[in-house]
Amino acid sequence: MAKEKGTVILAEFGSPAELLKAASKLRDAGYKSFDCHSPFPIHGLNQAMGIGRSKLAFFAGVAAAIGFTIALAMQYWMSTIDYPLIVSGKPFNSYPAYTPVTFALTVLLAAFASFFGMLFLSKLPRFNHPLFESEKFEKFSDDSFFISVESNDPLFNTEKTSALLNEIGGKNLEVLGE
Repeated sequence: MAKEKGTVILAEFGSPAELLKAASKLRDAGYKSFDCHSPFPIHGLNQAMGIGRSKLAFFAGVAAAIGFTIALAMQYWMSTIDYPLIVSGKPFNSYPAYTPVTFALTVLLAAFASFFGMLFLSKLPRFNHPLFESEKFEKFSDDSFFISVESNDPLFNTEKTSALLNEIGGKNLEVLGE
């Protein structure tokens, strides 16, 4: 039983401190494709797992800049070049009037980029995952702490990964999706 596509090893831990320590040890062992499951946020877990900052802010920022530029360019084109019309003696390029549309398009594109970027970065929607087959995993949102290691990790080997999880304090190990 070496490496099978879609296989996940699930290990349960007794406390947030144990989960944090186990995540650090998995990261130090070189594992990249593992996840920690907890009923509440644990301070320092992202650092223990070796997770960097999210790229979502970059997506939203770029989309906001594009929305801002498109809105200003569109309004400038329409009021100055395409259909110049003097209203109340104002110049053709009266930029204060551009504020509402510019703000709205900036926020709209940033919101769309955030929503679709979150789906993309989270690899959603995913309708089936081997973890959904575990009855023990159903209680992770109540009072349990789990680590799952997926088979797409370069270091994944069913026997070696199970032994490592046992060694770092994992209990009730399950191999799912075989």
